[in-house]
Amino acid sequence: MSGPHIHVAGVIDLAEAQLLIDCGVQHLGFPFVLGYHKEDLSIAAAAAIVSELRDEATFFLITYANEAQTILELCDALSVDIVQLHGETSLEQIQVLKQEAPDLRIIKSLIVRGGDASALIKDVRLYEASVDAFITDTFDPETGASGATGKVHDWEISRSLVEASTRPVILAGGLNTANVRQAIHAVRPAGVDVHTGVEGADGRKRRYLTRRFIEEVQAGFVDLEVP
Repeated sequence: MSGPHIHVAGVIDLAEAQLLIDCGVQHLGFPFVLGYHKEDLSIAAAAAIVSELRDEATFFLITYANEAQTILELCDALSVDIVQLHGETSLEQIQVLKQEAPDLRIIKSLIVRGGDASALIKDVRLYEASVDAFITDTFDPETGASGATGKVHDWEISRSLVEASTRPVILAGGLNTANVRQAIHAVRPAGVDVHTGVEGADGRKRRYLTRRFIEEVQAGFVDLEVP
């Protein structure tokens, strides 16, 4: 995973996927088996989008599923080879994933709950030999949701995870056009992930917000290169 990545999660339909690609987004995620969150579309509809646009972008699964077999079945149904794990997936199950699907790229979530940096660094040490990247996201104590909350967390914790990890760390959690450049400065991640931050009030992605978000991300990473 070289260079800054921009992941956009929660693609609703083919038109939205095409809009994001037209704006320059190259990594689009479909959430399934979500626990606290509602799914945006059916697996069949998502698979059809992947089939239609696979030459134009990279698609990946986002899931709270914990069992390797369930995760593999979802990846097969979507025809994707990247999975973003947001559930309490054990190291043993991740190792089964790697054994059964050696080419599957695994992104493991690190959910920031408050002052839990030391516990998350332990997770980094535990998982980093078995995953390809990490993604930090925010816990919402009001709903119990781990990630996809639209809420910002303590970026100092994410920065400590970037510094501790030998794997790339992607930053998620309440990012939008107004704060993503500052977040990149603070965290220095390998990439960023956005969902609601480029949506209108109706829950659909907006072209102008997506383009502005990409511009801010690009500017943020350019800033990091300036001595």
